Amino acid sequence: MSWYGYLIVFIPLALVMYAGWNSRKYIHSVADFLSVGRVARRYVLCVSNVANALSVTGLIAYVEMQYKSGLALNFWQSIILPLGTLLSLTGYCYYRFRETRAMSLGQFIEMRYDRSLRIFASGLRSTAEVIANMIMPAVGARFFIYLLDLPQDFVFCGITFSTFMVLMFVMLVLAISLICFGGMLSLIITDTLQGLVCYPLLALFIIYLLWNYPWGGTVVPVMADRVAEQSFLNPYDIKALRDFNIFSLIVTVVVIFMHQGSWMVTSTAKSAHEQKMAGVLGAWRNTFTNLLYVVLGIVLVVILNAKGFAPQAHTIRVDLSSKAAYALDPSDKALQQAITDRVQNMEVPVHNIGQDAPLSTRDNMDTIYLDKVNDVLQEKMPGEAGNAKLQEFTTLYYQLSLPVTLRNVMPGFMLALFVLLMVLAMLSTDDTRIFSSALTISQDVILPLMEKPPTPKQHIRMVKLVAIGVGVVFFFGSYFMKQLDYINLFVTIVCSIWLGGCGPVIIGGLYSRFGTTEGAFTALTSSFVLSIGSILIQRNWADAVYPFLQKHNAVESVGNVLQAISKPFNPYINWEMNPVKCPINSYEFYFIIMMITLVLYCVVSKLTCKEPFNLDRMLHRKEYAIENLAASVSTDAPRVCSLKWFYNKLIGITPDYTKGDKCIAWGFFIYSFVYQFLICFIMVVIWNSIAPWKLEYWGHYFLITMLLIPGLMTLISMVWFMIGGIVDLRHLFHDLKNREINELDNGQVEGCVSLAEKVQTRR
Repeated sequence: MSWYGYLIVFIPLALVMYAGWNSRKYIHSVADFLSVGRVARRYVLCVSNVANALSVTGLIAYVEMQYKSGLALNFWQSIILPLGTLLSLTGYCYYRFRETRAMSLGQFIEMRYDRSLRIFASGLRSTAEVIANMIMPAVGARFFIYLLDLPQDFVFCGITFSTFMVLMFVMLVLAISLICFGGMLSLIITDTLQGLVCYPLLALFIIYLLWNYPWGGTVVPVMADRVAEQSFLNPYDIKALRDFNIFSLIVTVVVIFMHQGSWMVTSTAKSAHEQKMAGVLGAWRNTFTNLLYVVLGIVLVVILNAKGFAPQAHTIRVDLSSKAAYALDPSDKALQQAITDRVQNMEVPVHNIGQDAPLSTRDNMDTIYLDKVNDVLQEKMPGEAGNAKLQEFTTLYYQLSLPVTLRNVMPGFMLALFVLLMVLAMLSTDDTRIFSSALTISQDVILPLMEKPPTPKQHIRMVKLVAIGVGVVFFFGSYFMKQLDYINLFVTIVCSIWLGGCGPVIIGGLYSRFGTTEGAFTALTSSFVLSIGSILIQRNWADAVYPFLQKHNAVESVGNVLQAISKPFNPYINWEMNPVKCPINSYEFYFIIMMITLVLYCVVSKLTCKEPFNLDRMLHRKEYAIENLAASVSTDAPRVCSLKWFYNKLIGITPDYTKGDKCIAWGFFIYSFVYQFLICFIMVVIWNSIAPWKLEYWGHYFLITMLLIPGLMTLISMVWFMIGGIVDLRHLFHDLKNREINELDNGQVEGCVSLAEKVQTRR
């Protein structure tokens, strides 16, 4: 990248850091530092999350999935958006959480259950959150090294430094600096500015990529060239897809209901209604980032598989193999050279559509290169050691394919803009994840254990120190931890430490009167034990578990048992023995754990419940409403359930809604439910049940529904959201200057335990 390209990146980045530094003058209390004084409005919350939603890790994870499953699975994912929309419109979990006035999820757990569960649950959540996010600096650093083709190390003042380590250090320092400048206030302001920059960049890249890669002449033929039951276009022909398939979609739907509130953090919204509207707008905003993900995934599939790009694809894969070999073991120069020579001396593979056999999961343009790498690894380290290295190499190979490909196809100016977009996205993601972990640890683990509440200055200083500590853990964790699976699968199994059992605890706490502390402890403990066991099995499968079974002649018998258990669910679940990878993937482990903990929570709670819990008191409803803090809730149901009343209940419209709010709610409901679900999904399902479509028709369908219409909506909404973000940002500064500090602002020093005690929410 040229010098002006680096200026394009560094100037906006410097402005963002200056805005974070300048936010310090608005910090007057603990509430300002932790929750922006709860004066943030909907567009600030929505726009500030666009850069966070568009993350480097999220981009690579999505492209990994689409590269293995194509567009066909996206058709069945159409059911997810309407479900998410209905939950957002009704304020499922979030509305009640905001009504509790809890400053953190841990405080809510103490209010609903007890303090010991708060500490245990918060520790569990922090552990899962830190481990799952630990890979972000490593993934981001490798992404930029291969996107910009940076040297693996460099010499400064006679000392050799690793570029990988330096990039991780710099990005973490920038993220932690923003946190130390102004906490959540700094993040909201800088993330909003980053979001305002990201919107036009997103639109620019989508237009550029669609213009340069024609749909009908290039994309559809490549996508259509797949074996039966592994189609990239036909949603009715994907039975044999593994990892990212129909079952993974079922798990996703279950997760939407079970874990809507599992990652809730400090509410920064001005009111429960503003939080709810921010959720509605946020669901719409996700269309923008998803569109970029889809386009980049399509471009990657086309370049690496189309006949017209064969020489370029070979160059990319050779470069990719060489860099993945270095990342595999930087000290083993002989292994790196052997892998590079083996793939470099290959003839350029060319796939002729219609003449050669269609591509499949086990026989495609990538497996040609991976087989060569496997030969080298088995020569250098036969047996389980070679299998373990192949698993790690394959993970790195697919992770690095996107940045290496983009570097080879993007012109300099567009590459610089893309780097800017990714730098802002990575910064926003890192600071948000670090602050979330630091807030959970400080508010819900450290503070409840302190005998004497700290002063406001001590409290803020403590959060900053914990954030620095989390950053240190991220740095060393990224360096030493090996990721042996796709990012989505890795994050899924690690997060199951918390998510496996927290869903029943949170939903049962917000909506049920029978949930007890004993039931919650049982669910979370079993989730922790089962998840750790699953992680150990997966991570040690190639070099420990499978060799152990082999040594005791148990491979066949265990394989038969796994096949018998999974047979009723074939082909969506197929537990076939493999010496390299665990037969049970992360989605399947996750689903099993969730179902076990749900049953345990309900059974144990029913057995130990002595009296119903008073939800009205916790939610500050009816006679327990204090000083009008609770959001207005309509308690007078109409005597006659009219059609208007039904629609309002369905969409979640309450007396708080203005005419503009109703237009937003109805507009989003019509777009997501009527258009995307009823027209683009239900009607298409009915049509194909009568007269199945050809592959060409599916190609036209995805062009219209996934690119053209969402692209048009993106361009329209971009202006709307940017104007709203700028206006609400001005309101934010005005409200912070004129806000009166009340006793709750610095009374929340104890993590809001004092507030919980004041309203006496426990039984």
